[in-house]
Amino acid sequence: MSDNGTRPPTEVDLAAAYEESGVRDILRELEDTMIGLGPVKQRIRESAALLLVDQARRQMGLATDTPTLHMSFTGNPGTGKTTVALKMASLLHRLGYVRKGHLVTVTRDDLVGQYIGHTAPKTKEILKKAMGGVLFIDEAYYLYRPENERDYGQEAIEILLQVMENNRDDLVVILAGYGDRMDRFFESNPGFRSRIAHHIEFPDYSDDELLRISEGMLADQNYAFDDEARQTMVEYIAARRTQSHFANARSIRNALDRARLRQANRLFSEAAGPVDATALSTIREADIRASRVFRGGLDTDRPVRRDAAE
Repeated sequence: MSDNGTRPPTEVDLAAAYEESGVRDILRELEDTMIGLGPVKQRIRESAALLLVDQARRQMGLATDTPTLHMSFTGNPGTGKTTVALKMASLLHRLGYVRKGHLVTVTRDDLVGQYIGHTAPKTKEILKKAMGGVLFIDEAYYLYRPENERDYGQEAIEILLQVMENNRDDLVVILAGYGDRMDRFFESNPGFRSRIAHHIEFPDYSDDELLRISEGMLADQNYAFDDEARQTMVEYIAARRTQSHFANARSIRNALDRARLRQANRLFSEAAGPVDATALSTIREADIRASRVFRGGLDTDRPVRRDAAE
């Protein structure tokens, strides 16, 4: 008998539950809006199926404990980890595993203080904001700095571990960063490893996927390559990938920002009269070819953090 005195159902229609939950919409949006990431999308689909089955088991009185939903996202910068975390928050909300479905993104600086008594209130304030949703900790391995005896990261770790265990029905924590560094972090902090149920690895984008991403980014702002610029972008991607600080889609976005800047300057220098919508919306070869990448330099106007883990 259930808590309200009624008998649990003897069977559950999983297909109907899938439709009613709205999960299909989230998965379709994930598929339609994010290029590549096949293994990641498969893991998200599998996680959704697991949660739907868990709900069915609850309805039939076969399960009582909330499943462990904390996750680890590993991969290089710019591979969509933050975006997928946002989709995951929406999925968990649709299925009723978190109350609000919002995403709070933080790094070490948001959690760890600089003096005694500073860390605990900072960490607790972040956790308060994240309750009912998902807390995404980028570059999570920086929480642990054993080489510094006066580091307060361990205090933040202990608070996080306690909340991850005691409030797992109201908060999901996603730790993100480079794969090898996250492996060492888990080895040094077995408490985290024991609380992380889902490890998802984000692959780098292929050159073709990055080209499609670049075209999509331009289209979102009503721009487009002409044929020569598109071919030059192919060359740019191949060259930029071999350089340091390459951050997948993030590097492409930065390159396009600079291409639009060059396009604007070109239009002002060339214009002898009115310009039409096509001219205002077209990225030409010169706008890409002017990149320092084609001269062996980095196409960046300021230092890029090597460890950024979007």
